[in-house]
Amino acid sequence: MSGPLLFGTPRRIRRGATLTLVFGTMLATGAAAGSLTEPQQRARPRVAAAPAADAQRQSADPAGTAQDAGGDGKSGAAHPKGTAAQKADSERIAQEIAAGKVGPQAVQRFVSRSGDRWSSFYTAQEYAGLQEALDGRYVGTGLWVRRIDGGRIQIARVQSGSPAQRAGIRVGDVLDSIDSVRCTGLAVTEVVADLRGDNVPGSTVTLAVQRADRDWTVTMQRATLATEAVTVSHPDGPDGPTDIAIDAFTLGTGEQVRAAVAAAEHGVLLDLRGNSGGLVEEAVAVASTVLDGGLVATYDVHGKQQALYAAAGGDTAKPLVVLVDGGTMSAAEMLAGALQDRGRAVVVGSRTFGKGSVQMPSTLPDGSVAELTVGHYSLPDGRGVDGHGIEPDVQVSGGQDAAAEAREVFAGLGTPS
Repeated sequence: MSGPLLFGTPRRIRRGATLTLVFGTMLATGAAAGSLTEPQQRARPRVAAAPAADAQRQSADPAGTAQDAGGDGKSGAAHPKGTAAQKADSERIAQEIAAGKVGPQAVQRFVSRSGDRWSSFYTAQEYAGLQEALDGRYVGTGLWVRRIDGGRIQIARVQSGSPAQRAGIRVGDVLDSIDSVRCTGLAVTEVVADLRGDNVPGSTVTLAVQRADRDWTVTMQRATLATEAVTVSHPDGPDGPTDIAIDAFTLGTGEQVRAAVAAAEHGVLLDLRGNSGGLVEEAVAVASTVLDGGLVATYDVHGKQQALYAAAGGDTAKPLVVLVDGGTMSAAEMLAGALQDRGRAVVVGSRTFGKGSVQMPSTLPDGSVAELTVGHYSLPDGRGVDGHGIEPDVQVSGGQDAAAEAREVFAGLGTPS
């Protein structure tokens, strides 16, 4: 059975862990998912990348998360990334899944050998965790982590009310080990997977934690937590812009952003840095808050063109600046690029990741799911994103303060009339 389209992040298959590549803040929650549609229904873009809880707001190393290159599932010869042959293979295996001609092991081998880091294979349990993630829930400890000097893993954020907060863990603490496995040198995705475990609330995890004045070990129970995908703040006070940071497009993100835009008297600074994507429908809903209808993106699946449109009635008067970086990917790139092409926002920051492929999930009889690349999407002006990313209107180098630069740009836009 085929399902909704995915504009997803790369994942790895690892000991039953639900994980997503952490490019930026990914709200440490999981990865792409969505309700499956019946074969006779037309599949619509439903999800993009994953929210990532127990993650980071720094950029992760993509090389550490790409799946192994391999072959075509028959000869063992790898197709070059993004080739027509690779796409044809994905379409063929999807058809065989729908016809019940292949089993989970064969599909998993195909995915691992395909050379396509965006194709993925999930067990039924993993996929259920992904669905929870995009519904705004995840099972975990409530920690965001990042790599620092020497390959050490540092706590970047602790979710309020989480098991980690109750255990006394603070921002800046260093994770020495998880269940006796040393963290130094591990990829962030591996640390995320170990923190998340097998997506079972109440399961235990033991962390060895280091602080400047003490080292200690704590055992906590994982819990089902709500994600905090949208953060609204006013760092410049009531007379400044409203900062709206979106970590991932989870269920309800569009409504939260609409309320924040409506209350923003002096304009909006939309922060998409580190946003790995999420539900495409929610990304379009966010676009609808600041556009009065019109094209957001087009995408092709099996050679057929489809289009995504913003709803009419968005606020087109308030000044809008969008912040992006190398961790902005998938549906977040689609949103930033659409606002740029439509002349609605000034985009500030560094070039985005460049994830423009589309995945289609197919469900196997045992409930496992294969997400296979079937197409690509383009922005309103017709340009593709895959492998290129979005170039900001105002480039910010590594040594500059991107948020400060965005505020300078915003100051030059004037006030809404």
